[in-house]
Formats: sequence, structure tokens, C-alpha cells
Amino acid sequence: MTESRLSSLLRSNGVRDFSFKRVPRDYYETPLESRREILTAHSIDHICKSIVLVNTQAQASVTDCSDRNNSKYYVVVVQYTARFNAESVKKFLYSLNNGKIPKKKFNLRLAPEEVSLDLTGYEHNGVTCIGMKTSIPVILDEAIAKLEPDFFWLGGGETDLKLGIRTSEFINFVKPFVVDCSNN
Repeated sequence: MTESRLSSLLRSNGVRDFSFKRVPRDYYETPLESRREILTAHSIDHICKSIVLVNTQAQASVTDCSDRNNSKYYVVVVQYTARFNAESVKKFLYSLNNGKIPKKKFNLRLAPEEVSLDLTGYEHNGVTCIGMKTSIPVILDEAIAKLEPDFFWLGGGETDLKLGIRTSEFINFVKPFVVDCSNN
């Protein structure tokens, strides 16, 4: 059901180079190299995750995702091999708003699981930025955009479903902010 819904959504938006793969129940208990083999990913760097962040210091008027430059929530896609750097995103959002919003009004933290589920419609380990219930602005780590070959894996909408997608097609469809937001 999720796979057919997302496949239809991707195809209707011009995305052609993607695939879904079911993974075993113990997928998240296995090392990254085993996950790479399961997905037939090019490298462990090609395995990514989507995390929902909340801006805990957003101005009182910012309660939703209607302004992608100053949203209450963001979905960030990062590699499993990288360490997410919230400070980089804070600086990016500050400059995106031309310094009109004080830096102290950006404090990104992991959103609680129930908030993530409410916003995306996807459970933990199944979050993807394709077909979310809420249109949340997406930030793609620049390291993913530079991967060769340009095809990466992320959550597919269900805990045991993964989505592999051509990076350029992902960017054309999702229109994420591409930000250097990890420490490798």
C-alpha cells in the first residue's frame, strides 16, 4: 500500500530512477556493512536517514511549516555515517532570513516521536520526506548531493521498507535546501 502510493507519487512528479526494498526485521540491529549488502547500496555512505527537527526557540508566530525559510519543523536527510551538525543548520537559516530573525530564535532539536508521526504519517525508522502528511521543508546534507554514484537510500514510509532514489531526481522533486550540515 505505502509502496504503491509513493511509487505513484514519484512517477507523477517525473521521478523515474527509484526502487523500494523490503528489509528484514533485524535490519536496524545489523552493522552498516550488512545493511549496505541488503540494499545493494554502493557504499555505507549511500545509506541515509530522515529526521524531523523542531525549532524549540521559534518566534510565537511560527507554529507550522507554511514558511519554508522560517518553519517550526524541518526534515533533515543525513548519512548514517555522518554526525548531524545542528549549528550549521542554525547558521544557514539565520542567513536565509537575511539576519532579520535573531540567531537565538533558531534552536533545532529532534522532534518527539509522536510529533514526527503526526506530521509525517510515518513511524520511527520509516520516515521519508516523500508523501508526508504535512508539507515540511526538507534539508538535504550536501555530502549526499556529492555522492558517486548519485543514488542513495532512505526510509520508505514503513519500518521495513527502504527507498533508493537518484539524487538529482530527489532534488528536482523534493526541492530541499542543500546544506553542509554534517561532520564526517
